Amino acid sequence: MRDLKKKLVKTKKVRQNRRKQQKKPLNWRKLLHRILRVGVAVFSAVMLLVGGFFVTQLLLASDLFRIDQVTVQGNNRIAEQQAVALSDIEIGINTFNLDLGLIGRKIEENPWVQQAHVQRIFPRQVVISLKERQPVAIINLGYLYYLDALGEVFKVLDATDNLDYPIITGFDYDKAQGHDAEYAQRLRQIVGLLSDLRKRDLFSLDQVSELHHEDGGGLSLFTLEGGVKVKLGYADYSKKLDRLERIYAQLQPKLQILDYIDLNVDEKVIVRIERLKVMAKS
Repeated sequence: MRDLKKKLVKTKKVRQNRRKQQKKPLNWRKLLHRILRVGVAVFSAVMLLVGGFFVTQLLLASDLFRIDQVTVQGNNRIAEQQAVALSDIEIGINTFNLDLGLIGRKIEENPWVQQAHVQRIFPRQVVISLKERQPVAIINLGYLYYLDALGEVFKVLDATDNLDYPIITGFDYDKAQGHDAEYAQRLRQIVGLLSDLRKRDLFSLDQVSELHHEDGGGLSLFTLEGGVKVKLGYADYSKKLDRLERIYAQLQPKLQILDYIDLNVDEKVIVRIERLKVMAKS
């Protein structure tokens, strides 16, 4: 009997629990409200896309945005007409049809152009801003090329180019054009050396005719007067030139009889007199 009572109690509890776990009826009003909100959001997004498409088409077809002026800034070496021709921008084209990045890359194909920035000025103007290369020397690689302030070989010289730059010799064409890492570093060192010489008063760039890259990697330069070789070696060019300037006023009158000047020994300037010239004068 006790067991039967326990069973009856358990059965009642299970039934009560089942009654409590019954699902609530759906709230159709709330569900419909959610569906309506999602539908409105999707419809709005579609209308925005469609509206944007039609607005874009109207802008592309509008005469208001047709280019009527192309301006070039920062050009010294390149004529404005040449830069515009390189850009391939046609007067009357819609400004939204222009690929500004592609236009800039086209202009940069000119060897004088280091960087070209192309900008829309709404509604009908385009501005091309150029950063041109500045030659600092001429490098002999079989043909004569300009070397810029970054140490990059950028243009073969033609009959119209200025030759009034120091000459760099001793470099191999294939390695220089192939961006050999060692060559690139040496060219940057030469640019730094040229910049140092340009700032000096006693022994300046105006007194240098040539810089030579030796087979072992060291540098030498030749004086404009007398063509005297000045051995600079591999590093510490500024300190070596400081030593040369201390006695250059004494050496300058004797450049015609000097064979070379060696600056590679610490705290010394070694000068060799060309014997043949001394003997010829005597």
